[in-house]
Amino acid sequence: MGLKIRLARAGAKKRPYYHIVVADSRSPRDGRFVEKVGSYNPMLPADHPDRVRLVAERILHWKSQGAQPTDRVAKFLGKAGLAPMPVIREQPKQSAPKKKAQERAAAKAAAAAG
Repeated sequence: MGLKIRLARAGAKKRPYYHIVVADSRSPRDGRFVEKVGSYNPMLPADHPDRVRLVAERILHWKSQGAQPTDRVAKFLGKAGLAPMPVIREQPKQSAPKKKAQERAAAKAAAAAG
């Protein structure tokens, strides 16, 4: 049984609220879970103390049992000092503007500067 520490959505339409849960990796996102270990409220300002709440003791217990955090939860744990901060991957080169778009942007910047 592969355990994940992940987000489970709660809250009303257009008012998201997430529980941070330990769940079997095969169970649905909002389905069965083993234990709630925190919460995340994205509607609060970034510096608000209740935006991310974690039960550090239980998270460390589940990590020692082999539970793997998802990318978003790993960021929360890294900021809280419960795990090393995850490496932020570079964006794919396919999403960068193509050659002609870069030339137009450079010409527009040159016209605005000069």
